[in-house]
Amino acid sequence: MSGFVEKPEPIQVPGLVHLHTGKVRELYRDEAGDLVMVASDRISAYDWVLPTEIPDKGRVLTQLSLWWFDKLRDLAPSHVISTELPKGAPADWAGRTLVCKSLDMVPVECVARGYLTGSGLAEYRESRTVCGLALPEGLVDGSELPGPIFTPATKAEVGEHDENVSYEEVARQVGPETAAQLRQLTLAVYGRARGIARERGIVLADTKFEFGFDGDTLVLADEVLTPDSSRFWPAETWEPGHAQPSFDKQFVRDWLTGPESGWDRTSEQPPPALPEQVVEATRAKYIEAYERLTGTRWS
Repeated sequence: MSGFVEKPEPIQVPGLVHLHTGKVRELYRDEAGDLVMVASDRISAYDWVLPTEIPDKGRVLTQLSLWWFDKLRDLAPSHVISTELPKGAPADWAGRTLVCKSLDMVPVECVARGYLTGSGLAEYRESRTVCGLALPEGLVDGSELPGPIFTPATKAEVGEHDENVSYEEVARQVGPETAAQLRQLTLAVYGRARGIARERGIVLADTKFEFGFDGDTLVLADEVLTPDSSRFWPAETWEPGHAQPSFDKQFVRDWLTGPESGWDRTSEQPPPALPEQVVEATRAKYIEAYERLTGTRWS
């Protein structure tokens, strides 16, 4: 059992039709047929959307995505049309709302990895492969790979795991031409972003992208290169051989699996509310990632 501890009721706005409540985002369609994407302050861990929000998180994700879309626009167009608030939208939507093109979405999470960790590390320990790609002996948690690799996954519903799949399976699902485009564009965008992040003292270990078609053009969609969709590590402390500190929700994961929470991850019980110190520490990490990458003070 997993999903929302307390599923929120979407805000109703005249002229907007609510389409979907995701882990973080609410999705609407406006009268022009465009999508309106609103990033909430919700946070998820271990397949649960927690009952406690992280203040400013949705704005950080949105503003950082916009910054990256601008840096990447010569490689891949984005789905963003406008950041203007729809008429009648609540003031709290400011800074967290994107009006976007409605795309024919590709049903694949496009993951790029430059370092070994997470589910990739688990597979490597068993078979010396990641998504079926053979890797050399002797790699450990946090090792830099010989070169970035494309390791796609299936998209999962709220409360379910994404599942790693082979490139061949992606080609079977979407066709060989689209699969080749996805791999080429994913690695190109990751390569650009990795270089930018490294200049700012951050290791971009891995990240996931979503793409959709606008006619025949493959377009970068959803969020991009945020702490929710990427593993960012401080370059000054990167050291292979153990788990790395990261700019994400690690404080939340650590507290939930520690003795203070009293929560048994293997049970069917929902996780408890987060204490204030965990909320503040997590918020600070998201803001630090934004400030280090963009060079701009959060306000």
